Amino acid sequence: MKKFFSTNHSAAAFNFSMLLLRVSTGLWLLIKHGLEKLQNFSTMQSHFYNFFGVGSSVTLMVAIFVEVFCSMLVILGLFTRLAVIPIIIMLTVAAFSAKATQPLMNKELDFLYLVPFIVLLFCGAGRVSVDGMMNK
Repeated sequence: MKKFFSTNHSAAAFNFSMLLLRVSTGLWLLIKHGLEKLQNFSTMQSHFYNFFGVGSSVTLMVAIFVEVFCSMLVILGLFTRLAVIPIIIMLTVAAFSAKATQPLMNKELDFLYLVPFIVLLFCGAGRVSVDGMMNK
């Protein structure tokens, strides 16, 4: 019982936690959002948010790249800190620009994705990752 109230942690627990956080959040973003956008590109391109006036199609392609390619890198733990930066930017744009007029509760999912990716930016992928194995 003492262990549950302790603030100490082991390296194994930390590395397993980072693995779980990386894989679960990356898979959810990839499957639920990236692949969905990829499959529905033709129907979404005309009404997708036009960021900086570059066009809806270009913005959608960037979102697909971030949600598919960067999520795969996060899942693998390859260049994790670099891969989460575009994800964090995309989620921040979604929450504060694309959904700017919506109430805070409609941005809940964006923030629920944003927090784990910020944690990964600060903590890294952990040792159970390609990054961790390259640094041995």
